[in-house]
Amino acid sequence: MAAFEIAREGPIAHLRLTRPEASNALTLEFWRDFGPALQALDQTGEVLALVISGDGRNFCAGMDVSVFASGAIVSTDTPAHRQVFHQTARVLQDALTQLEKVRFPVIAAVHGACVGAGLDMVAACDLRLASTDAYFRIEEINIGMMADVGSLQRLPKIMPEGVVRELAYLGTSLGSERAERLGFVSAVHADAEAVVAAALDIARQIASRAPLAISGSKAAITYARDHTVAEGLEWAAIMQGSLWNTADIMAAIQARRAKEPATFAPLAPLSSLASAD
Repeated sequence: MAAFEIAREGPIAHLRLTRPEASNALTLEFWRDFGPALQALDQTGEVLALVISGDGRNFCAGMDVSVFASGAIVSTDTPAHRQVFHQTARVLQDALTQLEKVRFPVIAAVHGACVGAGLDMVAACDLRLASTDAYFRIEEINIGMMADVGSLQRLPKIMPEGVVRELAYLGTSLGSERAERLGFVSAVHADAEAVVAAALDIARQIASRAPLAISGSKAAITYARDHTVAEGLEWAAIMQGSLWNTADIMAAIQARRAKEPATFAPLAPLSSLASAD
């Protein structure tokens, strides 16, 4: 069975992790295909929002043990092996970083377990919704290793550092209610079906806004996270000049006056060079 499947409903894409028998643990196939699949969605310019969910009882149980058994994670016995290990880690990191690079917002709809690499994944999403039974855990510390695919870098930007240290050092679980109080998830819903429905509804609302303004806002927030306020303001001033679209502004104003949905042009397709990033 494929690691995931993607369905389209107009400008909304829905990526489902499809290994429920393994709690959607992430195989080599996932790591190979995930980044290119996101790039392909972005390349068309037609996708304006993406929802990620998981089939079965859990959202994602982290890295599948087959990845370790396959030899893809090499030893670190020699300098040459350590170089390969470093490059492998970067490949895994880059696959999830594509969630930040695509022009459209990504919404994680989490139920059940979201641990290890699953938490790395949702930490890179724009928004996170959870079911009441959802929980999050930095699982790596429980198997004798440091997390290295994004949780330790992104989580302190989203919720209090002290909580992240607690999760990283103790390997304890963060329940959905506490996650909402801390601002890690935007809302908690009754069950898996409800959280996916809520995520798709948010995706439709996002898709009804001006695509250039949404993609610019995503890029500005991500840039501001990693830079000073002054740098972020300068970047925003330059970017606004690049994205300013009088047609979109007038369409939004006229639609508001008429109390009707606005119609905006889609994003432009990316060139083959841009989509290969």
